[in-house]
Amino acid sequence: MWKSSYSKNMKNILALFLLSFLFVSSFSQETQTNQFTSIYDIEATKVKSQGKTGTCWSFSASSFIESEIFRKNGVLVDISEMYTVRNTYERKAENYILRQGKAQFSEGSLAHDVLNSIRENGLVPEEVYSGGITNKGTHNHTEMFAVLDSVVHHYVKSPKQSVSWIDSTNTILDTYFGKEPTTFTFNDKQYTPKTFQQAMTINPDDYITFTSYTHHPYYETFILEIPDNFSNGSFYNLPLNEYINIIDNALSKGYSVVLDTDISEKTFSSKTGMATLPIDDTKTITTKKENIVTSENRHIEFLNYNTTDDHLMHITGLLKDKNGNTYYKVKNSWGISNKGHEGYIYMSVPYIKMKSISILLHKDGVSKEILKKFSF
Repeated sequence: MWKSSYSKNMKNILALFLLSFLFVSSFSQETQTNQFTSIYDIEATKVKSQGKTGTCWSFSASSFIESEIFRKNGVLVDISEMYTVRNTYERKAENYILRQGKAQFSEGSLAHDVLNSIRENGLVPEEVYSGGITNKGTHNHTEMFAVLDSVVHHYVKSPKQSVSWIDSTNTILDTYFGKEPTTFTFNDKQYTPKTFQQAMTINPDDYITFTSYTHHPYYETFILEIPDNFSNGSFYNLPLNEYINIIDNALSKGYSVVLDTDISEKTFSSKTGMATLPIDDTKTITTKKENIVTSENRHIEFLNYNTTDDHLMHITGLLKDKNGNTYYKVKNSWGISNKGHEGYIYMSVPYIKMKSISILLHKDGVSKEILKKFSF
């Protein structure tokens, strides 16, 4: 079992705490002595913090879009994450109410929801729409989500009392995020969100989401059964090795990748900036032999909830350590304070194989052989 277990007995809790402390300490010492050589390093904007919000999906996919804009146009543009978040909350509220409460309503979403928002609402720069940053310079959605959650739940319980939930949810979103811009000036040019999207040459239909699970046929699409897939996005299913090869092929061509993954393992550490899957996960992990991952044990971890849809990040590169082990350079959205590798996570291949849920990338970053298997 990959996940940590917690005992109600205080002695066991104390022992677990001490073990974790020793693990992180030894992990940190070993990480500091390890040396990494960059193989591929794709241009990306600076690491941000999502603050006290459940919006990693927007931060990761927006970072990805920023790298796509640079790849296509040679300029780095800071995209507003909260413009997408605000518009997605409208869709989530509508979905929850129309399904009479028999759906997920939470802060979480997936990368394709960012593309859905871009397709419908366009893009806006961060300097035009910051989306309700607090006086401490961070985002905090605790109060906003509590208010919005109470409104949609109240309506589902008493639908005949009012049909004004659309106006109510929009008022809440405007209050906490600010009203959306209809026109704006950026670099001395006038735009709407849609014309800005067109100027940035981002076409949402150019992007594909892949996964690898055995409960659906390979080389077909299916709606992945995870709670945050409220919009019923389709995933292209591949054998595990081909799934991993897509990432490597994309990076080698200069295409970055959005990653959805489980981060509940104690061998995932933002403090040290490392994530691996060692056979003995109670010891240091950067030089230890890692588990062999197969399609079968990967799928078991998904079925027993040891691998869950925890967090989305942005893969921007590939590295090797002094022992020749390969790691993906993964941009996180938890800021850089007290974070290893300046807010990036160096994630091993076995960790990606076992704990990743899905990846999203531009179709041109995928080999023609793979695309043919899906009749592209």
